[in-house]
Amino acid sequence: MSDLIGPKAVFEAARERQVPVVVGVSEGERAFIGVRQVAALVRSLREEYALPVFLNADHTHGLPGAIEAAKAGFDWVVFDRSTLPLADNIRQTREAVEVLKSIRPDILVEGEVGDIGSGSEIHDGTPSVATLTTPAEARQFVEETRVDTLAPAVGNRHGMFKTMVDRGATKRLDIDRIREIRIAAKVFLTLHGASGTDHEDLRRSIAAGITILHINIELRLAWRRGLETALASQPAEIAPYKVLPQAVDSMKALVAARLALLG
Repeated sequence: MSDLIGPKAVFEAARERQVPVVVGVSEGERAFIGVRQVAALVRSLREEYALPVFLNADHTHGLPGAIEAAKAGFDWVVFDRSTLPLADNIRQTREAVEVLKSIRPDILVEGEVGDIGSGSEIHDGTPSVATLTTPAEARQFVEETRVDTLAPAVGNRHGMFKTMVDRGATKRLDIDRIREIRIAAKVFLTLHGASGTDHEDLRRSIAAGITILHINIELRLAWRRGLETALASQPAEIAPYKVLPQAVDSMKALVAARLALLG
């Protein structure tokens, strides 16, 4: 989330349903909105309304950024070195866990194994064949790094492809693999890149062992469509607070629909 609209939409939808949610902020988004600033915003919402809203430093690729998020008060850091060979990924993630836990023993640290692509955007072409996580890799990674949560590659991909947006195609998940990884890893599992995934697969993934789902590109599309609608209906308007509420409503409707879908 890189502005006030996203947290506001997520928070309002979660508050109406009285369910916990995680607000994820990527490195690029944190650079834009400010690490301490977004932490203060989420903390103020949580304290004022006593709603469990947790702040996630999503896909943090270096230790300095992870340390900054931990010191700012983020609840969770995704330390992502999944593009490295497994041994290097394990070594660097283990170091991150040790450093972050020394700063804040209660902070959650997530690691990632496998190929789920990059970029919460609409890609050209079609998805390439990904390297999926094996149960053996998951077990080794968790045992050697001591991460609290694990993000595996199980058919999920970051972003969406034009075929999905134009023709309604969906991503499909390897449900059996999720179940096997959950048994092997014995930690909570996160499904990154859930946007555009078959709805029944999402439900089945939770039953198989997925605990947290990341939905981003669908929210970005909702933001843009809401803003475009507002600008089209009010072409002479120049006050942001008069056009941005439609972007909030568009994102909020999407969040509410996904919360209802996932139960």
